[in-house]
Amino acid sequence: MSTGSGADSAPVPATHDPSPAREKNTFSSLKVRNYRLFFTGQVISNTGTWMQRIAQDWLVLSLTGSSAAVGITTALQFLPMLLFGLYGGVLVDRLPKRALLLVTQSAMGLTGLALAVLTLSGHVQVWHVYLTAFLLGLATVLDNPARQTFVSEMVGPGQLANAVSLNSANFQSARLVGPAVAGVTITAVGSGYAFLANGLSFLAPIASLLLIRTAELHPVARTPRGKGQLREGLRYVAGRPELLWPIVLIGFIGTFAFNFPIWLSAFADDVFHAGAGTYGMLNTLMAAGSLAGALLAARRGTSRLRLLIFAAAAFGALEIVTALAPTFWLFAALLVPVGMCGLTVNVTANSSVQMAVDPAMRGRVMSLFMMVFTGGTPFGAPLIGWVTDTYGARLGFAAGGVVAVLAATAVAFALARAGGLRLSVRWNRGHPDVRFVPREELAAVA
Repeated sequence: MSTGSGADSAPVPATHDPSPAREKNTFSSLKVRNYRLFFTGQVISNTGTWMQRIAQDWLVLSLTGSSAAVGITTALQFLPMLLFGLYGGVLVDRLPKRALLLVTQSAMGLTGLALAVLTLSGHVQVWHVYLTAFLLGLATVLDNPARQTFVSEMVGPGQLANAVSLNSANFQSARLVGPAVAGVTITAVGSGYAFLANGLSFLAPIASLLLIRTAELHPVARTPRGKGQLREGLRYVAGRPELLWPIVLIGFIGTFAFNFPIWLSAFADDVFHAGAGTYGMLNTLMAAGSLAGALLAARRGTSRLRLLIFAAAAFGALEIVTALAPTFWLFAALLVPVGMCGLTVNVTANSSVQMAVDPAMRGRVMSLFMMVFTGGTPFGAPLIGWVTDTYGARLGFAAGGVVAVLAATAVAFALARAGGLRLSVRWNRGHPDVRFVPREELAAVA
């Protein structure tokens, strides 16, 4: 594709605040003290979160023997975002982010401690896991958009893209450690201690929020209470293709192509006949690729919609290839590039949307982003779980990849149409040259 064509045709404007030139440094935003504190607290909390995710999925699979039950657990955790996500964004635009995060992080820690007590006491049942997953989801309705928007208040617009990428690197770094520790913990002493570790890990982000210097923040004027703010946010996104189509793409991928708890637990248990340690190792390998993708995104410092389309198509194609891998070690090795492409999709979509949105609308737009990314899981996870149970882990995994490829293709054409582009297929020195070009250029050639 040419530099001015394809998915890049819809321009991505800078944020509305003036900003200095972005530093070409992978870790430049960590020079900001407040963000450095926040980042450190999140590393600890995210490690606990990944421990709980692995322990939760394995506990449900152990209690029920059903991949569909794992899918139901995942669906219940993300159902609140689907039901209330947009309203959460309205509240986030109105409320002080730091105080809100202190409440949500405390609530999320309590859900981990409650599940730990139930499991360690020997009274845990599947419905307990379902309930705590749903309660955790309720807290994330406010926590996710508040964390997304609070980053811009800590670092300012000049470091926003870098900080968004480092947030993802933070999450993926924890994903390297958490599953491995969870696998050892589950094997040695049981799932209950993994839940306990997660509950206690929330003390770190709470402490970091309390230590933040409010005078050094870049506060955005809070939106006053008023009527029609939800509709206003939806109209704002609908009128801007550079926001709308990345959100549509991330919705399809989040709903159907990010169901790794279902697929990896099924491959570990049913295909390769291994235990919790192997399940943790598979998650760790994919996290290694995701971390590499996050650090590359932080190094780039910019987000292009063309990269988003390419990464989404590659992600889907790799899922299909991985699903068909005949041996365990080939399957495990392919999870590294799957993780890299998946994380590139997530970070590129997230940062391109944040950089294009008016700061006064950021809470509502990011809530819509998170709602479609995670809120589709209540539909996708049970469906993918049923396909995996009925037709096998390989077909279930491949089905998610097919959806990602089709969605990337459809969104590429939608963005091209919005930018006044047409698909051009030519032969250049004996090789096909496929790209999107302006309609005027194509007509002149014809």
